[in-house]
Amino acid sequence: MPDPMPEFDPFVFDLAVAEQVLDAQPFSRLLKTRITAFGDGEAVLELDIHEELEQQNGFLHGGVLAYAADNSLTFAAGSALGPSVLTSGFSIQYMRPARGRTLLARASVVHAGRRQAVARCDLVCVADDGTETLCAVAQGTVLNTSGS
Repeated sequence: MPDPMPEFDPFVFDLAVAEQVLDAQPFSRLLKTRITAFGDGEAVLELDIHEELEQQNGFLHGGVLAYAADNSLTFAAGSALGPSVLTSGFSIQYMRPARGRTLLARASVVHAGRRQAVARCDLVCVADDGTETLCAVAQGTVLNTSGS
């Protein structure tokens, strides 16, 4: 049985707590996802690209891009709404094949109210030489579930 969500002070939701929340997600552990920035309505997730995450043409699978978008949107919104959040919905537009050594999912809140936030995410692949290529963009709505 997976470990339950870690206990933490709802008024202290910083990078260290965000790392604990990410680590509590078995799928994120499987992909070895890292959260490298968190706070003030922003979040950045990173994961290494390797063959097991590719589709038949050698590009990063769209499902991995969607996972990274969903999670980074939710973390960005959580930094504005608090730790009890769930994605209500999101859309993603794939712009070019994703290939490189690392995927970055950079999300930021566009608007936050008391109960929900809208966030945007740029999905960028980093090549071996450090060149960044924008591969997809996503936008989503995240709901505050505390008191639900």
